[in-house]
This record gives sequence, C-alpha cells and structure tokens, in this order.
Amino acid sequence: MLQPKRTKYRKMHKGRIHGEAKGGFLINFGSYALKATEPERVTARQIEAARRAITRHMKRQGRVWIRIFPDVPVSAKPVEVRMGSGKGSTDYWACKVKPGRIMFEIDGVNDEVAREALRLGAMKLPVQTRIVAKEDW
Repeated sequence: MLQPKRTKYRKMHKGRIHGEAKGGFLINFGSYALKATEPERVTARQIEAARRAITRHMKRQGRVWIRIFPDVPVSAKPVEVRMGSGKGSTDYWACKVKPGRIMFEIDGVNDEVAREALRLGAMKLPVQTRIVAKEDW
C-alpha cells in the first residue's frame, strides 16, 4: 500500500477540504481518466482496491497511472479507551481529494474496456466520480 517513506511531523490536524482542485485536473498521461466530483478523504486501502479492480478488468493490458498519493496521517485511539491522554497513534494514511481532481488515468485499451474498468474502480472509492476522455477536451 502507498504511504510516505518519511514525514516532517508524525501527526496532523484533521482540517477541512475547501474549494476546487487547483492542480491535477487535466489528463496528462492516458486517454481516459477518473475525476472526482466531490471532496473526500480517500485512504491508501481504497486507492489500492480501485487500482486492482482497474488492472484486473484490463487483463494487464495497457497502463494505469495513479495521480493521488496518501500523505495525510489519520490517527485513531484504540477501542474502549477512556478520553484524554493525548492524540492516538497513526491508524492509516489518506489523501484529501478536491472536486475536479484526476485520480486515475488509463491508456492502451479500447473505449468500452477503459470505461468499464474505470467504472469498476470508481465503485471502490468513497467519492462521486466522472469518467472523462481526452477526446472530450
């Protein structure tokens, strides 16, 4: 699963996800892409599950690019622990996805295989998405 090799700080504030994506909203590598239409935190497990679904449907033909990286540590306290005594330890890594962000790109397969693969990948993600093609630009 994806996670940073090292970070400057171990724990991070939760924050809010405001506004539209100010970068990563254009197709740069492939012909078809999966674009987020709402703000959400996407975990490393969800990214990996979507990647597997996409590559399985493509039967290892073509190429897949992952355009998001989980760099936000999300902490959680263990179950049935009393309040207080500090912030919990890092539970998983997540990525803050803004509306308009391209999350996955694929190339090297025909139109219907590409669209079905991205549809299956989108089912594994907690965000509403759109499938966009380079011809649409």
